[in-house]
Amino acid sequence: MLAIFTKIKDRVEAFLNEKNIVTDCLNKIEEKTGIKKRYLALGAVGVTGAYLLFGYGASLLCNLIGFVYPAYYSIKAIESPDKEDDTQWLTYWVIYSFFSVGEFFSDIFLHWFPFYYVCKCLFLLWCMAPVSWNGSQVLYRYAVRPFFLKHEARVDEISGKAMSAAENVTREGMQHKSCSKTPFFTDFFFFFASTPDNQITK
Repeated sequence: MLAIFTKIKDRVEAFLNEKNIVTDCLNKIEEKTGIKKRYLALGAVGVTGAYLLFGYGASLLCNLIGFVYPAYYSIKAIESPDKEDDTQWLTYWVIYSFFSVGEFFSDIFLHWFPFYYVCKCLFLLWCMAPVSWNGSQVLYRYAVRPFFLKHEARVDEISGKAMSAAENVTREGMQHKSCSKTPFFTDFFFFFASTPDNQITK
């Protein structure tokens, strides 16, 4: 357990030592107040937790926590030559997608659950935690992956049929559109070409 907290602490320290918009703001506040930015970060975490408990708009704040930090490190993973972090964040986004879909259908009930947004935030933090057994890895390995491998062929078959049907509908729609336009403009042109000027002006 101590090793886990040490790893999380090192990850936070590395983030605070990077140059980004968050650390720039913390550095400016540190210069003006004299308070070290690590304590400012801890204070911000405490205020965020209190706001998730009692504040208005906790849903938006929780979604930002689950999106902004992973999006930032996903972009860094894309730009880095190492592919291991790519897999890590792809796995997170898979779990995040499943969770978002499930939440959409159950939000009307979960909204009334006490401390729901705190629990949701803790769940998302667990999914993005810099440990080998974080939530996204565990859920993917024991839930998503077995389900996917079991139904992969069937899903590919259904998606293939859906794509074929969509292509056929689109092709037929384009053909119908082109066919419907040509006679109209042709008839329109011949009507004015064959009609005397004095009849058109009447």
